[in-house]
Amino acid sequence: MNRTILITASIFGALSIIIGAFGAHGLKELISIEAQKTFETGVRYQMYHAIFLLFIGSTDLIQLKTKKWIYYLTVFGVLFFSGSIYGLATNTLTVFDFKTVGFITPIGGLLFILGWLVLLVNFLKIKH
Repeated sequence: MNRTILITASIFGALSIIIGAFGAHGLKELISIEAQKTFETGVRYQMYHAIFLLFIGSTDLIQLKTKKWIYYLTVFGVLFFSGSIYGLATNTLTVFDFKTVGFITPIGGLLFILGWLVLLVNFLKIKH
């Protein structure tokens, strides 16, 4: 499981740099400043959670079952939160109206929060 988590973290990290560069350079003339800032939020949260997964996959302080929960919460959090933000920020460039699925953005945020709370509970259970 650690290998899977670390590979996913690496993919999310690399993609956040690629997507961020695309947003900063490729979309600069195509979307509004507000949409660019929204897009950057998606990139930032994706990178934060790539680093989060690097920690999860590298530590022995978390039980395997807990790592799995955190992994899935984080992966779906990135897909729902950052993915929907990318779509919403570039909505004017596509024929699909991403506003119809915009409700998944806060679900992704909730999944992020749950992943962090699962980590907190894990740490609270550690005996001194």
